Amino acid sequence: MDQLQLVLDWFGNSAHWAGDRGIPIRVLEHLNFSATALGIAFVIGFPLGVTLGFLNKGQSLVVGLVNAVRALPTLGLLTIFVILSGIGLLPVLLSLIIIAVPPILVATFEGVRGVDRSITDAAHAMGMGRQRTAYLVQVPISAPLIVVGIRNSAIQVVSTATIAAFVGIGGLGRFVFDGLASRDFGQLAGGAVLVAILALGVELVLTLIQRALTPGTRNILTTAPLAIKTPNQKVHIP
Repeated sequence: MDQLQLVLDWFGNSAHWAGDRGIPIRVLEHLNFSATALGIAFVIGFPLGVTLGFLNKGQSLVVGLVNAVRALPTLGLLTIFVILSGIGLLPVLLSLIIIAVPPILVATFEGVRGVDRSITDAAHAMGMGRQRTAYLVQVPISAPLIVVGIRNSAIQVVSTATIAAFVGIGGLGRFVFDGLASRDFGQLAGGAVLVAILALGVELVLTLIQRALTPGTRNILTTAPLAIKTPNQKVHIP
């Protein structure tokens, strides 16, 4: 109960809500480099997933990439990048991008690949080329699944972005690391709570987007392993 009071007192202290080290600024910093990493990961993972999914090739590559990234310690990656490029935002972004690409790549690959063959054949019969079929037919059909991949990636990035404080960058991780260093439980727990709230908020927004894109969203299972069923396809993401 005393620990809970420490957290409430920390949140209730107006000094923690003002200035360039206040909660609002830290939240914006956290969102800034999280969104940057997620955007770059999307630029990498989405077109690669569309291409591999359309060609129906590279499944072993995609699965191997996911398993390899899952085995990588993010803090270890950050340390390596700091050694290579020095302290700054770059090693943080590189570390976050590496963990953000696989969920987007896998979801896009499986979604595009899982579109019923008769639909793509009909598009070809109408004179659509490969690229137009992929982006104008297969991507819209698989959009709900792609958003699931983006959502999973975003949650991982927002939750992991606390590592930025390890190299002196801002964000909500500052509260966690500073609280740990000074043995300030209120600050430590307060920072962790803020990260959790932010991750849940991002998940809620992307879930609403997914539902808006999905006719019959009740058929979408949002827990791993993910299975999405439509009248014409069943797609599994490992």
